[in-house]
Amino acid sequence: MTTLMMILGIVVFAVGLLFSIAWHELGHLSTAKLFGIRVPQYMVGFGPTIWSRNKGETEYGVKAIPLGGYIRMIGMFPPGPDGRIEARSTSPFRGMIEDARSAAFEELRPGDETRLFYTRKPWKRVIVMFAGPFMNLILAVAIFLGVMMTFGVQTQTTTVGKVSDCVIEQSEKRTKCAEGDEAAPAKAAGLRGGDRIVAFDGVAVTDWSALQSDIRANPGKDVTLTVERDGKQLDLTAHLIRNQVSKTDGDGGYVEGKYVDAGFLGFTPASGVVQQSFGQSVDRMGGMMQNGVESLVALPSKIPALWDAAFGDGPREADSPMGVVGAARVGGEVFTLDIPPENQIAMMLFLVAGFNLSLFLFNMLPLLPLDGGHIAGALWESLRRNTAKLLRRPDPGPFDVAKLMPVAYVVAGIFICFTILVLIADVVNPVRIS
Repeated sequence: MTTLMMILGIVVFAVGLLFSIAWHELGHLSTAKLFGIRVPQYMVGFGPTIWSRNKGETEYGVKAIPLGGYIRMIGMFPPGPDGRIEARSTSPFRGMIEDARSAAFEELRPGDETRLFYTRKPWKRVIVMFAGPFMNLILAVAIFLGVMMTFGVQTQTTTVGKVSDCVIEQSEKRTKCAEGDEAAPAKAAGLRGGDRIVAFDGVAVTDWSALQSDIRANPGKDVTLTVERDGKQLDLTAHLIRNQVSKTDGDGGYVEGKYVDAGFLGFTPASGVVQQSFGQSVDRMGGMMQNGVESLVALPSKIPALWDAAFGDGPREADSPMGVVGAARVGGEVFTLDIPPENQIAMMLFLVAGFNLSLFLFNMLPLLPLDGGHIAGALWESLRRNTAKLLRRPDPGPFDVAKLMPVAYVVAGIFICFTILVLIADVVNPVRIS
């Protein structure tokens, strides 16, 4: 049964992956057609074609390797300086440039001269190239908000999980009370595990972060805690003391090794699945976006640990880069966890949403052959042309992105090597969930 659920989880993730890729390419396709650019092909996947069908002037299909997708637009690069595609050169760099230029014109038909990608205004080309990643962002936001507002997220609550017996400075790194330790205010006040704190000094509280802030802001004060116990409400009086506690990061987590002096009550909050408001969901999405950008920036620094995890004895960290194979494996593990089915579905949706958010951020890097590289080229062309117009100089013409193809091949080579490294690590030392 476990194996069957593992396979089911992998299949469900694969379907989500294929949909995400198709959704991305649909953004490029729809805007390209909107601006009159001819698109001969729309493909999900790479390698041999499994299925395809021609509709109008475009061939739609699915290929065997579900690691990406593409649409092919005619005239991605401008012709050579003489207005024609230059001859194949013996120079390897010139050969790369002209191969790319030739591919952009290989399906040119009579009448297509006005339907070339490079002939569109820069702002239109920016829209076409941005539309793909933007579709991934839309899907990620829709899934994240949908899950958080309808199902909820695992978070700390105002319900008491465990009451501390005594007061211990958190920097002491001990959990057992010693002789002479002062009793914790929560224990002295009669707080019990399972109590739900509904008000702090007469002010209603509904989330842990607000309650935590209230407790920390009132050292040395006697406060009234309204708790719900066995279906009834009762008031408890607690004297908050000043204690050394872990510094918070503002998002519900703690900064390791950093401490502050603040009010202390002495209990551990219970965790549970809590529905989020629209504002809370948007705030969490902002944190996810920030974490995604920080992770992308930190990616090169994680390569040594990833190499050690793949070829050495190093552990595979929970925040280690993970590829499609690793994500599919995690998707399979989600369906084997001993948790309610709705939790499994929510985790799977979060996994797909996270994949889409990563696709958006990764594709926005201003490097060819990524979408961000073409966007950067169009913006540079717009700047050159507008500057020339302002200075009353001749129009410099379209920016020849094809000249950057040698750089694009280097970038693609680095990406391929990194993908292979992640793939090996995902197979021999995968990231696991619990």
